Amino acid sequence: MGKSVIFNQLTGGKQIIGNWPGKTVEKAEGLIEQEGFKIRVIDLPGIYSLSTYSEEEVVSREFIASKHPDLVIDVIDACNLERNLFFLFQLIELEVPIVVCLNQYDILEAKGLEIDCEKLSKHLGVPVIKTVATKNKGLTELFRVMKEILLQEKKPLGRVRYGKEVEERIAKLKQEIEQRENSSYPPRFVAIKLLENDPLITSQVKSQELSSLAENLKRELEAIHGEQAETVIISERYSVASRIAELVTRKKGASRRDLTDKVDNLLLHRVAGYLILIALVLLIFFIVFKFGSFLSEEISALFNPLIQYLENLSLPGFLKGLLVHGLLEGVVAGLAIVLPYIAPFYFLLAILEDTGYLARIAFLTDFLMHKLGVHGKAFIPLIESLGCNVPAILGTRIMERKRDRFITSVLATLIPCSARSVIIFGLVAVFLGPFYALLIYLIDFLIIFLVGLLLNRYLKGLPSGLIMEMPRLQKPVLKIIFRQTWIRLRDFTNFALPIIVGANLVMEILILTNSVEPISRVFAPISWFLGLPAFATVALLFGFLRKELTLVMLATFYGTTNFGAILTGEQIFIFGLVTMIYIPCIATIAALKREFGAMKALLVTAGEIIGAIIIGGLLSLFMRAL
Repeated sequence: MGKSVIFNQLTGGKQIIGNWPGKTVEKAEGLIEQEGFKIRVIDLPGIYSLSTYSEEEVVSREFIASKHPDLVIDVIDACNLERNLFFLFQLIELEVPIVVCLNQYDILEAKGLEIDCEKLSKHLGVPVIKTVATKNKGLTELFRVMKEILLQEKKPLGRVRYGKEVEERIAKLKQEIEQRENSSYPPRFVAIKLLENDPLITSQVKSQELSSLAENLKRELEAIHGEQAETVIISERYSVASRIAELVTRKKGASRRDLTDKVDNLLLHRVAGYLILIALVLLIFFIVFKFGSFLSEEISALFNPLIQYLENLSLPGFLKGLLVHGLLEGVVAGLAIVLPYIAPFYFLLAILEDTGYLARIAFLTDFLMHKLGVHGKAFIPLIESLGCNVPAILGTRIMERKRDRFITSVLATLIPCSARSVIIFGLVAVFLGPFYALLIYLIDFLIIFLVGLLLNRYLKGLPSGLIMEMPRLQKPVLKIIFRQTWIRLRDFTNFALPIIVGANLVMEILILTNSVEPISRVFAPISWFLGLPAFATVALLFGFLRKELTLVMLATFYGTTNFGAILTGEQIFIFGLVTMIYIPCIATIAALKREFGAMKALLVTAGEIIGAIIIGGLLSLFMRAL
């Protein structure tokens, strides 16, 4: 619906990313500075309900109730007014000042429709602003209204009323709550949630009389309507939402027919949809490999004169080693070996996100995901894993059950992230050819499928059904795509590059002090089993910091990026495969620990390390036997 786009447009680059205290849900904070006015903005998780089915919903609800924000901007898809009003009513029940932002209004107009914002505002009791965030339309008006409300002493809280039977029981509960309970939530909100049998609110009620009254009133509603009280409340919300949406929406002109519906039918076709998906994956593979290889060579050539110049300086050997092979070659490794493959992938991933195609992938893969014990929504964090496993693990919070989140997170750790793809593209594809790189991916995906089957079989529970919004297809906005790509590359530059350079310096110190040989002897049995040179096995150890370091350290050990001269074809293949399978990095382990506890994180880590060694070793023995 454009929530994050509006947040980015309003705050610019002044954003801070972190986690909610005590939670794993990511938050973004920004600052608006205009006309001498400063507004601190919090980007709450994108949700469609204030129930407690997911951690995102709990976080949003607790934040609004406990922090009492001065203003809440509810970003609504103008083309789905009725469904979005359902959520807005719950916000109104929290009794917070609200501005409704009708976003993607241009798409509504293309359908030959318009919304009477003034009439909608009167029905809701809150301001309503039309915006097109991707084109920066309406945001000036939005800021003006925000500023006016923040300066007002009495702010618009909104209003919504349901049917007579429901309102009478809400009123009785509200009166009892005001007398007996001291909650951070408004009494009316608590009353409605008790009738809905909300587990979090119900567990917080201390008064036995209040609990008994709520049970009696729920039974009364169920007797009147012949449905569960929760269903009655939901029906009331949708009934009011439907009535308001019908009153304020009207035809404006002829619908402008576009190709999106026809394209969607093709993308979601039971045969053509899968063929397009496979072709798209292969195209991404080809683009990343070709562009990355070209850019890697160009960047390396750019730095070669500087490296040669420093090599010819008359400096002490130890200092020259640290300066040239430690510091400078560490920077070159990060920029020439890693960045060329990450940048095009992040760019293509941003296009998939912005067009809405990721949701189509989730739909297409729902059947396959059920085989693995989860539903199609799990494919979204799995796709995100191609960029980085850490946000993908945190992104499993879109899954409703902890079992689904754990299975998806384990599978996410096996997905080839951009760091591992650097190894496959920069080593296997370059020196063995794209076919062998693709073969490693296929082996990895087979392992993922088998692990999913095992987890689904031995973990208690059954997969749930897929319920998710299918966003409309839209043209990618280059400004947004470049911004998303830059943000991800900036994170790499700020976080990963210093680690790569630091590890390169450490490795150079080990080489200069002749400390590598003793370390390699410790891992000699593993080296023999994998069929790898001792130095290559030691390089694998650095993959626990960042996977790209395995390739960087290999270059540091041997003083060359011509890996075909130091490793055989079989060794290159085994090195790439083992790197692909074992646990991605220490940040991934930390994410698993935060999400599921130290024991499960340890089991997943140990399992993947042992599994990588066994699979790589057996394959190596098979190759040597041939």
